[in-house]
Amino acid sequence: QVELVESGGGLVQAGGSLGLACAASRSIDNFNYLGWYRQAPGKQRELVARFVLGGITEYADSVKGRCTISRDNANNILYLQMNSLEPEDTAVYYCNINYGWREYWGQGTQVTVSS
Repeated sequence: QVELVESGGGLVQAGGSLGLACAASRSIDNFNYLGWYRQAPGKQRELVARFVLGGITEYADSVKGRCTISRDNANNILYLQMNSLEPEDTAVYYCNINYGWREYWGQGTQVTVSS
């Protein structure tokens, strides 16, 4: 069992920045996928950015160049730095870890970008 707790969401004006953090209750090593997803009202949950087993990092086209995913393995924390935020980035952001045989989600943190 892994508990994931996101923090750092909030209200920001368009063009601003936010940093999200996800604290895991156990090691975030040995994953298949480790990353951030988001879900806007009335829309499906979508990938924002993730680490893939083998060292690959993937970003959604909509956030490339504006977001950076990083992690602190020693402290079991996953980060997402978001810059040049747009109203379209408004969503609940979720942390996810996928071991292949099972995956875990955090409870989500709300990000609201005002125009």
